[in-house]
Amino acid sequence: MEFFDNLISSRLGGDSFFLGNKKLYKFDKIKKLTKEVALNNPNTSLIDMGVGEPDQMADLSIIEILNNEASKKENRFYADNGIDEFQLSACEYLKNIYNLTNLTKDNVMHGIGSKSILAMLPFCFINPDDICLMPKPAYPTLATYTKFLGGEVYDLPLCEEDNFYPNLENIPKDILKRAKLLYLNYPNNPTGQVATVEFYEYVVKFAKENNILVVSDAAYGHLTYDDYKPLSILSIPGAMDVCVEIHSLSKSFNMTGWRLAFIVGNEKAIKVYATIKSHADSGQFRAIQLAGAYALDNYSLVDENCVRYSRRLNLMVDTLNEIGFKAKKPNGGFYIYVSIPKGVKNGIRFESAEDASLYILSKSLISTVPWDDCGGFLRFSVTYDAHTLDDEVSIMEEIKNRLLKLNLEF
Repeated sequence: MEFFDNLISSRLGGDSFFLGNKKLYKFDKIKKLTKEVALNNPNTSLIDMGVGEPDQMADLSIIEILNNEASKKENRFYADNGIDEFQLSACEYLKNIYNLTNLTKDNVMHGIGSKSILAMLPFCFINPDDICLMPKPAYPTLATYTKFLGGEVYDLPLCEEDNFYPNLENIPKDILKRAKLLYLNYPNNPTGQVATVEFYEYVVKFAKENNILVVSDAAYGHLTYDDYKPLSILSIPGAMDVCVEIHSLSKSFNMTGWRLAFIVGNEKAIKVYATIKSHADSGQFRAIQLAGAYALDNYSLVDENCVRYSRRLNLMVDTLNEIGFKAKKPNGGFYIYVSIPKGVKNGIRFESAEDASLYILSKSLISTVPWDDCGGFLRFSVTYDAHTLDDEVSIMEEIKNRLLKLNLEF
């Protein structure tokens, strides 16, 4: 065992790697308690509002394309840095949904999911001591790999008083001088906030003034509701000079496990990414890319998801507000982000969102995701398992009944 202990990289903790961390990560703690609660309450169904993955399968027409293409001899080869059919469909999709014109296949390249793209970008741009500006809470991959490469992460809390936008004005000058990347994610997970044209214009100006590359993660970009329309930062004049954007088929097209996404930007940015990618993987299976191209060409398939999520968000907002939360319907994504209760009437106080989440889970068998990065908040997802409108209404009624019994104080 000492042989491996002495070989492990310092970025993973070196010889202390196998000692483990005595403090459980919050998601591990929630998963552990979820299993315990379910086992101890076999006659009560657990309602999982924490899952952040689509509840439906990909459309059968997409699956049929995959089946047909998987049987073709020519699709058995490596895809390397992508196939033209997918890249060209991505360009047309961006034109149709985001009004991004004049794109060619040289502006786009696929990735084996958004996660792998985010993992590769620090290899393209981060040197030791460079800084990645990272909203908090946020999907951590870009930050994790920045640290792996000897860079640093500067947190930008997403606070309610700032409308869940990062405060770029208060970043110290010495941090800005070393900053290389700025991560954005709108529609945002977990807050549900969406970007505005004015916000993106401000970000582009900030990036140009400080020589910082903006990495816009648009994983939920196509899932928008009511009067809000999908918005790309690349639609802002000058953004192509200082921004790249990542689009995923996971959320919009219910293709999470298919692992297919793409990055779009100017030719120089894509060429740099392509160089790293060529050393990291041999491309996603051609049949999956061809099915993805079909999906992008038939983008109206997303409409059904938008209708379902919008309806569920309406139902959940009404339910949470009846309980005592102050919930608002987001204009994008599938999460509702609400401040935690103060505690239980004539009972315990919640010191953190984690306290509130674990209490609700243990007492009501309702699983949520807690966030304590800038105030205490709970994230409720509308990707729960339900097959009909009656099922959705029934689940909301059950949530309301269970939580009202707790006598939560707001």
